[in-house]
Amino acid sequence: MKKLLNFDTMLTPKIITFLYYLALICVLIGGVYTIFSDSIWKGLLVIVFGVAITRVYSEFMIVIFKMNEALQEIRKK
Repeated sequence: MKKLLNFDTMLTPKIITFLYYLALICVLIGGVYTIFSDSIWKGLLVIVFGVAITRVYSEFMIVIFKMNEALQEIRKK
């Protein structure tokens, strides 16, 4: 608890992970909806590119926090 209150432990990477899974669910729902309402190919494109873009964005955000952790370790040394 003390680490959380002193900002020694980052909470945001856990939130980003949760939002990643939530976004994946939304992309899949949107892709399936597009398959049934418009066309199979558009729905598959939504799923493939949606998953890829969501993954890349989430990894980018996590990398920023990992860099912060590495800099904190360097500063402690």
